[in-house]
Amino acid sequence: MSTSTQDVIQMDKDYVMHFCTRQPVVFVRGEGMLLWDAEGKEYLDFLSGIAVCGLGHCPPAVVEAIRMQASQLMHVSNLYYVPQQPELAKRLVKLTGLGKAFFANSGAEANECAIKLVRKWAKENRGADKFEIITALGSFHGRTMAAVTATGQPKYHHGFEPLVPGFKHVEYNDINALEAAVTENTCAVMLEPIQGESGVFPADRRYMQDVRSLCDERGLLLILDEIQTGLGRTGRWFGFQHYGVVPDVVTLAKTLGGGFPVGACVASDQVAAAFQPGNHASTFGGNPLACAAAIAAIDAIADQGLVENAAEVGAYFKQQLEGLKARRNDISEVRGVGLMLAIQLGRDDAASISAACLQQGLVVNAIGNNIIRFLPPLIVQREHVDRAIQILEASLG
Repeated sequence: MSTSTQDVIQMDKDYVMHFCTRQPVVFVRGEGMLLWDAEGKEYLDFLSGIAVCGLGHCPPAVVEAIRMQASQLMHVSNLYYVPQQPELAKRLVKLTGLGKAFFANSGAEANECAIKLVRKWAKENRGADKFEIITALGSFHGRTMAAVTATGQPKYHHGFEPLVPGFKHVEYNDINALEAAVTENTCAVMLEPIQGESGVFPADRRYMQDVRSLCDERGLLLILDEIQTGLGRTGRWFGFQHYGVVPDVVTLAKTLGGGFPVGACVASDQVAAAFQPGNHASTFGGNPLACAAAIAAIDAIADQGLVENAAEVGAYFKQQLEGLKARRNDISEVRGVGLMLAIQLGRDDAASISAACLQQGLVVNAIGNNIIRFLPPLIVQREHVDRAIQILEASLG
């Protein structure tokens, strides 16, 4: 198999649907904080596969769990029991304080499960006319039809109309707008504790608490999409722990598998009871291999103190970004919590800055024209931050 950069790029053009704009680099190996391309060049990864490789690349505990499980049993139908699935569910139930888990293969699938679950619960417990879900403008919930409809960004809707009925989008961090959107048909509110894909915008603490109170008063369910924020990214196990609220349903993916694809929808016992056999399923969801990887990832996060590390090094990173902002006049804001951070630029060249960082060996993410997002692995140390700041400042020019 050829791994030369030009051969891979040409083969990709010939055979792969062009679903995203790729950077002209071919990564072939990763370890910890580092990636290497086909020519052997080293890169410091401050994106971690968009928050997927939370333990860094090829974490030994996850690699060994996958190796061992792959040699024993990779898949059987969900018509049968496997020990890894309830073991993983038990960990997530204990961490979230909720009741039951459903496993899928991605964040979008986890959100699809949540959407179906709250509608099913509402129709059984609040009436047949309860189906509307209110989400936020600027949100991102996935690419499947219901998930993309829930996403409050019209650019993702274009070309796929008609969308799934029963969704409303309101301003984020505006409790009055949310309350005004509630009707007799509303069954749930679906939010991200921090909007990641649109540029790292955290919810206000008071807003999130008011949302929880509004849901309680109106008999609505609260879904929190923690696909990007969950499992240590924000310096807590879950983003909702910063706000003193508990959702009825939480969705997870990305860091959950330590690099292996797995998603989860975790709900309170009361809400989870709405699903009965035949209501929802996934052929591959909760397979032994994915669950073994996720168990190893969760245990490694706990054993290595990575939630605490995310809080400590994240605070240091934010401080260094603020220092960079103070030295320059082209950064207007530093945003985020833990290891989910972004800078708002005062100029429209985020893509060229991201490309310059990549050329100098730093992987970051440009969002739109004027935002740079940082999602380093939870294992990041201060020396990595110092190196990243140095490259970023040089790339800003």
